[in-house]
Amino acid sequence: MEKFDHLLTSYIENIIAYIPQIVTSLFILALGLWVIKMSQKIAKRILTRRNIDPTFNSFILDVLLWGFRILLFVIIASKLGIQTSSFVAIIGAMSLAIGLSLQGSLSNFAGGVLIILFKPFRIGDIIEAQGESGKVLSIHIFSTQIVNYQNNIIYIPNGVLSNSKIKNISQNNLRRSEVAVQTNLAKNTTLFIDQLLEALQVNDKILSQPKPRVLIKELLDTKITYVVQVWVDNDNFTAVNSFILLKAREISDQL
Repeated sequence: MEKFDHLLTSYIENIIAYIPQIVTSLFILALGLWVIKMSQKIAKRILTRRNIDPTFNSFILDVLLWGFRILLFVIIASKLGIQTSSFVAIIGAMSLAIGLSLQGSLSNFAGGVLIILFKPFRIGDIIEAQGESGKVLSIHIFSTQIVNYQNNIIYIPNGVLSNSKIKNISQNNLRRSEVAVQTNLAKNTTLFIDQLLEALQVNDKILSQPKPRVLIKELLDTKITYVVQVWVDNDNFTAVNSFILLKAREISDQL
């Protein structure tokens, strides 16, 4: 019992002696988190004031956030009595294992850097990639966030995104629309094409140059398939497609 009491007393004394370091570390943690939060706000304000590309903003803010967090962790570990040199040695020894286990994350980080450098798309662009399509909301250090037409948020890893096919719909302001429509083979083909072209030419959402075209795509036993080609602004793409389908049906019913 005396030995147990001695050990218990020794542990309690050590804990009491360690309390100031714990309290100081908690204070540093709270202060550090506040400083990181304020630093992010200041950095965001500076980047916005200097009209830096929003695509670069979100990425650099993420890098700063994680850099400050790692620095804060090292400071707190040092304050708790962990030797910085030993800590660095441990990090070095673990780096290989961590690198192997986080190959995907490192690939995603590298992919994010490539996206920022070469800019295949920017925040606000409409893209198609990895079987998904939508508007780019933000580019983080590991993933890119887009919102699709159903208002679903989708996160695509930067690694696969930077190494795969990307269709940037917004990069050019103009876009060619191709809509396939069908009519009965007995309908007057020439009259149908003339009336549809006339309707396309008076629609102010369809560009006059290059000129709209209505071409025969396929002849079947009872049906004839046309392809309607028009040039529009990106914002009018869906509305024009709907107009073409409705107008083609209306003209076909009148013939």
